[in-house]
Amino acid sequence: MTVFQKPAITPAQQIELLKNRGLTIIDEQRALCFLEVVSFFRLTPYMRPFQHNNDAHQFKEGAKFNQITKLYDFDRHLRLLAIDAIERVEISVRAKISNSLCTKYDPHWYLDRQYFKNNYNHQRLLQSIRDKQNTALEDYKRECIRIDKLQSSDSNYKAFLKQKRQQESYARHYSLTYTKPKLMPGWALLEELSLGELSHLYKGLAKDKDKKMIASGFDLYPPLLESWLHTLTVIRNICAHHSRLWNRELGIKPVHPTQKDFNWPVYLQGNTQHTRIATVLSILHHIMQRISPDTNWHNHLLDLFKNFPEIPIKQMGLIEGWNEDIFWHE
Repeated sequence: MTVFQKPAITPAQQIELLKNRGLTIIDEQRALCFLEVVSFFRLTPYMRPFQHNNDAHQFKEGAKFNQITKLYDFDRHLRLLAIDAIERVEISVRAKISNSLCTKYDPHWYLDRQYFKNNYNHQRLLQSIRDKQNTALEDYKRECIRIDKLQSSDSNYKAFLKQKRQQESYARHYSLTYTKPKLMPGWALLEELSLGELSHLYKGLAKDKDKKMIASGFDLYPPLLESWLHTLTVIRNICAHHSRLWNRELGIKPVHPTQKDFNWPVYLQGNTQHTRIATVLSILHHIMQRISPDTNWHNHLLDLFKNFPEIPIKQMGLIEGWNEDIFWHE
């Protein structure tokens, strides 16, 4: 094992280090301002396409600081577009499951173990909702104590405040209003789940016909929706932590459609680079077209690439002319 001995250096020293490694910095003051708000460590992955593949971190001839910042800026806009679409996909999946299963069975269908596979951790789901309701109830009790301590002697006003606080969270409202069942209905449960939990819930459904009914709302079949929800959970977490996305190689391999009549980019058919962002962009476009036919999301995506023509798209799993594929224009 080697002892870590790298010293911390100031943004001004970082500028000198980059110059010594062969990077051209035309406007040093502007570069200094950038490094004062974006850490050198965060920027490092965006430097690699412009460096030689060795331990010296030397830059290729002609590499410029503004090329790195443009790549960083492109990635930031790409994450914003991705998280925008994922938000809408997530909300739509919640609605599809709720509308399908709450009406088919009953509002508290999820309390019944029979609707889930044997390997699904049903108790964990119930405990998660139980914990959320208990936490919401404890928060409400603390707020009521604070309200009671107000200097105002107007009991009606205090009662009004308590009622308002009760309505701010359905989890606390349900616990304070209903005694049976102990846990909230399915449509409220689904709003409490994270995208990862939602993905696991869909995967854990026992009946294929239920999964097919939900997937059909996106013109998908269950294995695709199951895989894509898992993939989007990973992408959502990357975006939420403001991490590098543009050339990310995912640790999972999204399932590709195999149906002959499935609308899918030609450049991805038979492509083995399924773990690049190119697949994710196509997944988002497909679902967005189903949940919002008038969406301009794909146009915003195409415009982003037009505004950053220098981005090395091969590392994203894309090919030259990818944006001319009919998939993006139907």
